This record gives sequence, structure tokens and C-alpha cells, in this order.
Amino acid sequence: DKVVTRVQCYIMRLNLGSFCALLTGQQPSLRSNIARPFGSRVFAAMYASSTAAADANAAPGDQETLTILGFGSLLSEKSARTTFPDLQHFRLGRLPGYRRVFAHPADIFFQRGIADLTTKQMSSLSVEPFEGAACIVTVFEVPNKDMMEDGTPCRAFLEREAEFDIVPAPYYELDQDSPKYSPEPKEGIVCKRSTDEAFIQRWGKEHFKEAYGKYGIDTIWGWSEDSGLRPCAVYLRHCYLAAKGMGDNCLRSFLSDTFLVDRKTTVGEYLAQHPEVLETQPPPELAERYGG
Repeated sequence: DKVVTRVQCYIMRLNLGSFCALLTGQQPSLRSNIARPFGSRVFAAMYASSTAAADANAAPGDQETLTILGFGSLLSEKSARTTFPDLQHFRLGRLPGYRRVFAHPADIFFQRGIADLTTKQMSSLSVEPFEGAACIVTVFEVPNKDMMEDGTPCRAFLEREAEFDIVPAPYYELDQDSPKYSPEPKEGIVCKRSTDEAFIQRWGKEHFKEAYGKYGIDTIWGWSEDSGLRPCAVYLRHCYLAAKGMGDNCLRSFLSDTFLVDRKTTVGEYLAQHPEVLETQPPPELAERYGG
């Protein structure tokens, strides 16, 4: 098993140029002296810290982990396990200082045929820093074998969350036996709002054109508050069902602490105006993927 893990880690040591090459069908380079995507220094520091703590306190053979905070489709454990099949301790927490917003289109919605460009029902969720805001999120750990050698999340996670900045963030554990949270914050990673420039720098102009441009989308993150951008109906229903499945606290937060692109209309208000969204069924081949 250790030999297999080492091989997996070596294969997953893809720098930014190599990963972009894979996406475009070119031969990747496995040189390790080129900067890796998503701020690998940040993850390396977090990884070293978690490893040191685990080494000091864990029994021999325990796996070091990285904590991930989910706010959209990752509210669903079933969905989370499509990327992290060996995730551990799926639970709830509170993310302070961030606002959850439907503010950008996701290329995967176009690829899967569930985006509606005519009505602008094509936006996905992100979180953005906002003083005084907070939302309930899911919290789970990813085993060491799912990460790259420097502590960066696995390639599947990078591909799934390609348009985001993945950053460390504080969170509070939710007491499972009461509505109270832990008095001291802990640290996880979360997918934060990014910029078009960062995406292009990370993945290249050609990938931007392939992922968005060919669908008539010329910006990921440049949608104004009065743009009329609306949530992708299939995705919103999926997130609603996932939040509902995590209990009343999670659902209330999803309805009250999640906003449309105008940063004024809550998801609860939007669904009251458009109850048909919750009746929107995904295509049969996506029923499992977008079933909450």
C-alpha cells in the first residue's frame, strides 16, 4: 500500500503547466521546480502544520488530513464523495466573515446542458469576504493520500474548482448535540471568489475560450449586481436538497445567508418568487449527480 501511495503521489505532482497541458491534450512535464497552482506555499504551510500536530498526537499509522469547507454542491456528502471517496467526518460548521453568493457562471453547467443563457439561469455559488457575514457550511477531512506531496488538494479537486481561489479560512465546529459552536476557531480551506485575470494566468487564454468563450460567455467574475444573473435551476435545487438533508440549521442558513448577484435578494426570497425551481428535474443521466 505504501508503494502504491508513493506512486500515486508522484503521478499527482503536476505543476500548473503540466495540468494545463493535460487539459489541452499535450504531453505534460513532470518537472517539480515550476510553481504549482493555487498558492502551493499556503497549502504546504498548512500541511506541514497539520502533519506536525498529527505526528505529536496521533497513534502510529494515522493519516494526516486537510479540512475542507463546503458551501454549495459540497453540502451533499454524496456529491463530495465523487471527488473525495475517502473523506472523513462529514459534519457542519460556521464560516464567519464570508457571504455566499450566486455570482458567476460555471462552465460545467454549459457542458452538461443545464445552463440557460437566454434567462441567465446559469450561475453557481462562491463565497466572498464580507464583514459581519457568516454561513453554515459542511466540514470534512481529506486523507493524506488524496493530496499532492506539498499538501495541495488532489487534482480532482483542482479540476472541480478550477475558477476559484482556494484559500485557508477560519471556521467554528457545530456542536452536534446543541445549536452552539465551538468557542475557538479552527482552520480549513474554502473556494473563494476569484478574478478572470487569475483564471487566465492559471489556465491560459485558450482554456478560457474553450470553457466559456465558445458558449458566448466573456467573463466569469465580471457580472455586475444589476446584470440579472440568476442561479442555474438544476444546481440550486441540488444545493437546496443537500442543505435540507443536513438539517434545519443548514437549510435556514442556505435560505437566509445565500444571495443572488444583486447581494440583496436571498435564496429564500428568490424561491418564494420562483417556486418552479424546486420542480426542475435534471436530465436523467444527471439525476444522481444533482439529486441533493
